[in-house]
Amino acid sequence: MLTNLLRHWGETKAPSKRKTEVSLIIGTLGRPPEILKNHLENLCKQEFKNFDVIIVDQNADHRLAGILDAKNWPYPIRRLHRPEQRGVTSARNEGLWHATGNIVLFPDDDCWYPPWFLAKGVELLARHKCASITGRAADEAGRSINGRFAKQAAWVDRTNVWITQIEWVVFFRRDALLAVGGYDEALGAGSAKFRWAYEGQDLTLRLLEAGHRTYYDPELYAHHEELDTRNPDDSMLRKGRAYSRGFGYVLRKHHYYPTTLIYWLLRPIAGALFALIRGEFSRARYYVYIGLGRIEGWLQFLAPIPASPSGKP
Repeated sequence: MLTNLLRHWGETKAPSKRKTEVSLIIGTLGRPPEILKNHLENLCKQEFKNFDVIIVDQNADHRLAGILDAKNWPYPIRRLHRPEQRGVTSARNEGLWHATGNIVLFPDDDCWYPPWFLAKGVELLARHKCASITGRAADEAGRSINGRFAKQAAWVDRTNVWITQIEWVVFFRRDALLAVGGYDEALGAGSAKFRWAYEGQDLTLRLLEAGHRTYYDPELYAHHEELDTRNPDDSMLRKGRAYSRGFGYVLRKHHYYPTTLIYWLLRPIAGALFALIRGEFSRARYYVYIGLGRIEGWLQFLAPIPASPSGKP
């Protein structure tokens, strides 16, 4: 399959003398090599060709060295081996300092993009003349997954920032991102402070506070495995609580009123009650963890999240 992709790329790629326009920065840790390989093969199908890829490899071993050999890929690719680092935001910032594209984005190592994705994001960024363009997570039929997303395109503000983005579907102008200092490394998956999400909303809020503009378009979407919140296992419960700590922390960091926290607490409380009425006890427990995490984040509670009663992490 990769041979065919390389042949197709050779027939359509842009002239090599052009300056790279887009840099894709991917942090990875602990994944089987095949997952990252699938993502990189998917990028060969992009209609837009003027991009490079920076892999920030936080694995202690060299499991990815063979896959990331530059001669295996039709686009420029670079591996930064950083086993001393931990956390997705640390990886993103490391890649950002090495990026050369005027536009940057930060794919998950296990997401995948429709063939039109890069072309559409670049076009939207130019059309709206803003610092970043945001989109949503969807299955391959275009149905939103893994979060609640606004249905209409809109300029992003403090009110709708929570429903107008997901981190791996955002195109940034690199100069704007550098001007605000990149990501807050106290947030994001793998953070030692157990605030494993909402680093994207924090970054967008800082861009807005610095006078930059962000535009959301629901027609810009990409794909990821859908999270199971109806029958969550112990790992999913812990993840939900850690992600929600990030939400509460970002609310407090950006000086939202306590009434905003109360609004975002009422939603999981209502979800838990409806789940109990339907007999969905695992889902009700998940909503309880979401609410608990939001309170802990607001209070800047930093203790590790304990294992579940079953003893699983």
